[in-house]
Amino acid sequence: MRIRHRSKKRRALDAVGTYLKFKAISKAARGAGKAAKGFAAYKATKGVAKKAPTPVKALPVVAGVGVAGAVAARKRRQDKEPAAA
Repeated sequence: MRIRHRSKKRRALDAVGTYLKFKAISKAARGAGKAAKGFAAYKATKGVAKKAPTPVKALPVVAGVGVAGAVAARKRRQDKEPAAA
């Protein structure tokens, strides 16, 4: 078999390409690790919510409705104000 002789330019480009591939792989692995941690936290809070008494389970829903109502009231108040000319 014949040995291929690559130029310095070609070797440098190959090295840069390899570096970028490894960098992308490491970033993907880091992202997957963060996602796994987030998923674990989600599962933990979900488990706690299941074990909690019924009024505590309804708390996030009540809070969400309260926030939605406050936003709607604020929006209505802003619409009724006369435009400054």
